Amino acid sequence: MRTDRQPIRLTLFAPNGRMGRAIAEAAAAAADRGFAIDPDHGDVLVDFSSPAGLSKSLDQAVAAGIPILVGTTGLDDFAEHRIASAAEEVAVLRAANTSLGVALLADLVERAARVLGPEAWDIEIVEAHHNRKADAPSGTALYLGSAARSGRGGEAAEERGRNGTGLKRETGAIGYAAIRGGTVAGDHDVMFLGEGERLILSHRAESRAIFAKGALAAARFLKGKPAGLYSMRDVIDSL
Repeated sequence: MRTDRQPIRLTLFAPNGRMGRAIAEAAAAAADRGFAIDPDHGDVLVDFSSPAGLSKSLDQAVAAGIPILVGTTGLDDFAEHRIASAAEEVAVLRAANTSLGVALLADLVERAARVLGPEAWDIEIVEAHHNRKADAPSGTALYLGSAARSGRGGEAAEERGRNGTGLKRETGAIGYAAIRGGTVAGDHDVMFLGEGERLILSHRAESRAIFAKGALAAARFLKGKPAGLYSMRDVIDSL
């Protein structure tokens, strides 16, 4: 057991949710690496609940003066505004996906989009999740799309949920397709489709444990950070 410093105490905003339970298990397994669960006096608040609970968790973090990891997806513009406001008071890490592998994937997607121009290469993002997921496209797919858009200078239209006949793909647009079924933890393919060749960057999540481990890394990064808005890119850059 580590004795050189106090453990990083995590307060789980939704401890009985699927991710809450997974993070609690990961923290228990990582107790010798300096993690503990504290329901009331954590160093970092962790929220993987739902869009409806976000305002309460942000208020709780600001009132306690502690950083917050927001892993909730399906947020609207008002929620994004609330996150930005909270980030003026405390450190907020907004993560559509806490997998370190996905954070690295986003970096690769941005680089590929920068090199493979919109006139010659189409971008399509295909994602698959379990049949209980309520939002589509997934937050991770949108996160990867944002990385692709950034690689192309910040300008790119979106095409979601195509249906019908006589459709025409817009040059330079980023397309999304969502699959829902079974118990899929999360599959994401970013496809760069060119003339006579395809580049496919993929990530496969085999269990929620990878998200929980990434959440611990994010919490370690957040502890003691000044107010501001952070991302998983900041986490992997600090490793």
